Amino acid sequence: MIRVLKLGGRVQLDAALPAVLAAAWNASPSLVVVHGGGDEVSALQLAHGRSSQFVDGKRVTAADDLDLLRMALSGSANKRLVAAMVGAGIPAVGISGGDAGMLRAVADMRDTLGEVGTPCDVDATLVRHLLAGGYCPVISPLARDVDCTGAGVLNVNGDDAAAAIAVALQAAELLLVSDVDGVLVDGVVMSQLDAEAAREAIRSGVARGGMAAKLEAALGALARGVARVRIGAVGAVSDEACGTVITLAGVLS
Repeated sequence: MIRVLKLGGRVQLDAALPAVLAAAWNASPSLVVVHGGGDEVSALQLAHGRSSQFVDGKRVTAADDLDLLRMALSGSANKRLVAAMVGAGIPAVGISGGDAGMLRAVADMRDTLGEVGTPCDVDATLVRHLLAGGYCPVISPLARDVDCTGAGVLNVNGDDAAAAIAVALQAAELLLVSDVDGVLVDGVVMSQLDAEAAREAIRSGVARGGMAAKLEAALGALARGVARVRIGAVGAVSDEACGTVITLAGVLS
């Protein structure tokens, strides 16, 4: 039973995270981790005199930002997370979505987002090889640009990348781990949200920015066959009752 966990950048700073991941791995060594690193990217941009901009929770990425994205996501964020996981006893291996041509994307929003890609194809062979060898893949969300014959790379929103990878692996669960306990409606964490309610939360502005992006990714994963999708905090990794379960229908099966 493969579980795909997407870890937001702030979640990675939680001191409890390595032990929680270790417990989940020991219980079932079939975790795939996809991570973000938004604050780290923003800090690196600032250090290089660049500003951060977002549209609908997704980072605007100029061509000049791509090397910074590589350094922050596939470099420091990925290796720091891998080191923490190895220290907790997990045989973690850090890779990029571009390694072995695993994650491929198309830049279909260049007018608004620049060098940001929407996943269009995933070759999960490398991930399956790592899992079969007893390793935990830890993946940064960069992708090959399918429209570029050279070394083209695109920034992919981490939630979108995790959803696409979960679909390719036919994952039993996609868990989007955030720094909040779940989807909040009127200040209350919802235990369940169906597709209609999720879309209304986006339309009404109840879910904005990063949470709206998570809901879109969740619905896309469910529509393409992922069995279960949740949004929650670190505690949701070990407790399936935590967080918000996103469903296509109104009633949980």
